[in-house]
Amino acid sequence: MLAREAVSKRVLGYASWHRKRKALHRDEVLHALIRDVAACAPDHVCVTGDLTNLGLAAEGPTAAAWLDRLGDAGAVSAVPGNHDAYAPDAPPAEVQWPAWMTGDDGAAGFPYLRRRGGLAIVGVSSAVATAPFLATGRVGEAQAARLETLLAMAARERLARVVLVHHPPQAGAITRRAALSDAPRLRAVLARAGAELVLHGHAHRPMRATLAGPAGGIPVVGVAAASCIGDARHTPAGFHSIDLDIASGHVSGVLTHHTYDPARQGFAAVATEEVAAPGPHTHWPDTAR
Repeated sequence: MLAREAVSKRVLGYASWHRKRKALHRDEVLHALIRDVAACAPDHVCVTGDLTNLGLAAEGPTAAAWLDRLGDAGAVSAVPGNHDAYAPDAPPAEVQWPAWMTGDDGAAGFPYLRRRGGLAIVGVSSAVATAPFLATGRVGEAQAARLETLLAMAARERLARVVLVHHPPQAGAITRRAALSDAPRLRAVLARAGAELVLHGHAHRPMRATLAGPAGGIPVVGVAAASCIGDARHTPAGFHSIDLDIASGHVSGVLTHHTYDPARQGFAAVATEEVAAPGPHTHWPDTAR
């Protein structure tokens, strides 16, 4: 992206914020989300990107303070979104928010691996700078290769693998101007190495899909924006709570959708559904757990 394109994109983004998005994305919704997520008493919180609006360094401390309010950094894992890489001069996410985007090995960069109980949380970055009017993402060849290595290693450790990525990896989930440009590459990695769950954001609405894995379907779950108050055209903010059982020969659980209700100024549980993945756990004898 040329310097003049970066300036143009930020000017357009700033204008869009003040023209319409500022009225939709509200601080009181974010405050309610922090309160209501905490009320669910989660073991771990996953954030799938867009911590900033224009990818400015000045936005970084505010985003860090919000992440800190979600919980201890060891119990909150995040990946960046396209807004966090809005232009080439946007500070790298792993430099701005290392406490929430660093793996157990302490190395900066993506993908990272965090082991939490029986889970392997693998954070992938699809955040890249794009030209004005584009919001595409890209994983890249090097990151995809390391992701496959980490997924295989976690499978050998008998961990349930949860992959975090901002852009939805399934085909047809979003328009081409906002899609993951190398989604086939990511799907191929998942088809070979497997995962038990993929979590994404970006589409600003709850989504469910299934991707092919080596032992069966991999559940893919997308979430609404975290701060949107909602209107006739925009889905209200939401979050998912997922109760996972990883000790029954396969990975299964119950997913609860929570949606912001302006009338009660908080989030309400509106629906539940089952999630399950055959995963490598299906091949373990009971005595091996």
